[in-house]
Amino acid sequence: MTERHQEDPAKRARLRWRARRGLLENDLILTRYLDANEAQMSDEEVDAFSRLMDLSDIDLMDLLLARKEPEAAVDLPQVHALLKKLRTA
Repeated sequence: MTERHQEDPAKRARLRWRARRGLLENDLILTRYLDANEAQMSDEEVDAFSRLMDLSDIDLMDLLLARKEPEAAVDLPQVHALLKKLRTA
């Protein structure tokens, strides 16, 4: 059985490291969200967060500011749900 995100300190640290972005605005939004919610994030939310971290800073900013909606590999229900939370963080 695979260890869940919340049970593995290394996975939690890796997620926080990936949230450090080149655009300060992205960095602030993501860090604020993790500070408030990381301990309660489900594995599904962690997966959605990881998918967003694979995007370029510009694409991520467009999603966070609702200038665009998710497409292709990030057009998933869990990503839409996470974006809704991030947009209000």
